[in-house]
Amino acid sequence: MNAVVIAVCLMLGLSLARVNVVIALTISALVAGLVGGMDLQQTVDAFNTGLGGGAQIALSYALLGAFAVALSHSGLTTLISKKVISTLGKNHNSTNMNRVRWTLLLSILAMAVSSQNLLPIHIAFIPILIPPLLHVMSKLQLDRRLVACVLTFGLVTTYMILPVGFGGIFLNDILLANLNSNNLHAVREQIPTAMLIPALGMITGLLIAVFITYRKPREYKEELILAAEPEEGVNSRNIAIAAVAIVSTLAVQLITGSMIFGALIGFIIFSFSGALKHVADQDVFNQGVRMMANIGFIMISAAGFAAVVKETGDVSSLVSSLSDIIGDNKALAAFLMLLVGLLITMGIGSSFSTIPIIATIYVPLAMSFGFSVTATIALVGTAAALGDAGSPASDSTLGPTAGLNADGQHDHIRDSVIPTFIHYNIPLLVFGWIAAMVL
Repeated sequence: MNAVVIAVCLMLGLSLARVNVVIALTISALVAGLVGGMDLQQTVDAFNTGLGGGAQIALSYALLGAFAVALSHSGLTTLISKKVISTLGKNHNSTNMNRVRWTLLLSILAMAVSSQNLLPIHIAFIPILIPPLLHVMSKLQLDRRLVACVLTFGLVTTYMILPVGFGGIFLNDILLANLNSNNLHAVREQIPTAMLIPALGMITGLLIAVFITYRKPREYKEELILAAEPEEGVNSRNIAIAAVAIVSTLAVQLITGSMIFGALIGFIIFSFSGALKHVADQDVFNQGVRMMANIGFIMISAAGFAAVVKETGDVSSLVSSLSDIIGDNKALAAFLMLLVGLLITMGIGSSFSTIPIIATIYVPLAMSFGFSVTATIALVGTAAALGDAGSPASDSTLGPTAGLNADGQHDHIRDSVIPTFIHYNIPLLVFGWIAAMVL
């Protein structure tokens, strides 16, 4: 009757049953507290305390939404769509469409990878870049579930294997630091080697999504896309203002480290430049907030849920109970450690937050079973990354949904969470286990 297992399974079950994710998280947090031995008041207090942890990202999303809607009214989105669609030519033959489809997917993947290191803005680019491309995706009959998989791959695999940007934070500042604080004595050079095999699992999942699962065309309602992303007239002055706003937004975010102030500056530039004089600023802001409201509330609720789960203390007891189940079976030990990591990360919604929780017990447990240093790195790193893709409360699924659901035709659970869970968590579990056994 572990509170973590019950709460995570309940949250996933309610979400799959089409219960709103916010409600699912709130109910599951309440159940976690009560099952974990806390009384009702303690559970509510822990949940309320945790809510503040999601407020910053929720406000960031709201302002990014407003900025994205402002961009759509500047005419820049229309220009992008027309330029890409024009490359299809007058004859929409299959060869030409495939070429454009591949170019688009590779460009989105490159942006997702770059957002973790070269231009470390994380998911901030998605609400800005993806909605304008919905017109193009519709023309190409591109399955948005595939785009969600491509985005999530770029967001997760990059920090798993490349020790720069967010990868540097994950691999060196968090993973290596927590391993060594628990007496593993690992060195920085061992990290990429240890995480290479698990990363191959992510690549395998992406290839399956691209070439097998979602290769068939899928149609979307054009009128809904036009309602969300209207085709504005192209004005060279407004395009220039949009370019300045985008550069300013990125620059301010990189300087301040805050998506909130970056998006705010971008929206202010639009407001005072006159680029939105044909539509009320307040209407644009409200449209953007509405577009991102559900994502923001999920973020806030997820922070409350994670706070309750941590407060119960059942995360540590869940990990500790592994030693009683495993006996002296090394292969079973590796598998169960990864499986528990999947449960914890799916509940908390952040692989970065999972490592400090599991490293304390995983390191001595792995050492007692005779796992090498690199195998232990792979176990802890993979256990934390598992569940980042496929969690209803993770940035890696909420980000893609924020962009792809701008017109209401992309369901968070069925079109982002389930596809990424199937294509990444299952291969990652298999390849992580292989890494632990062969390294």
